[in-house]
Amino acid sequence: MDPSVANKIEQFFAAYTLRTLGQDEVLIQAGDDPDGVTYLVSGQVRQCEISDKGNKLVLNTFKPPAFFPMSWALNKTPNQFFFEAATPVTYRQAPAEDVVRFLESNPDVLLDLLRRVYKGTDGLLQRMANLMDGTAQRRILFELLVLCRRFSEQAPDGSYAITIRESELAQNAGLSRETVSRELQKLKAEGMLETRRNTVVIKSMHLLEAALGMAR
Repeated sequence: MDPSVANKIEQFFAAYTLRTLGQDEVLIQAGDDPDGVTYLVSGQVRQCEISDKGNKLVLNTFKPPAFFPMSWALNKTPNQFFFEAATPVTYRQAPAEDVVRFLESNPDVLLDLLRRVYKGTDGLLQRMANLMDGTAQRRILFELLVLCRRFSEQAPDGSYAITIRESELAQNAGLSRETVSRELQKLKAEGMLETRRNTVVIKSMHLLEAALGMAR
């Protein structure tokens, strides 16, 4: 994000109360009207849905400086999802009307939002393709690649450490925890990653891309 755009967004939301939320606490319930547009100051928030089988599915994960839910704010679309803190979170909430006026008055911020929406849409379409026609291993590899790109920093040795529980990875990939555990062991045996307590260490992002046919 352009620093000037990030600064504008931060200054706008700074007028609203700073709040906190503990890990795994629910910020917005499915079916409820949100209290406002949430701006993430720190931490991560998961957008989730409960399947017909009662399983929690993670559809998206927000990180700073994201603000959401924008379909509800812009289109008055009823909120069908619940949002929960993936980590301890600090955030601010502004009335939807104020956020829409802010976007209308700042085309550069609106354009940045549009760019991020399209980038996110591309990622969702890739995920959909893997869910529709991918093996369990491909689905896991894709989720790990997304986590590397969005939430991890490369270590000096070229590896990426992702803090995630097997149950969370299962929710992201739409698989059972047992399947995820089994596939991670296979990938570990192939030398693509290492597992520690609540951590997956990816030896190289290029290995994931190559395995998915996405090598550059």
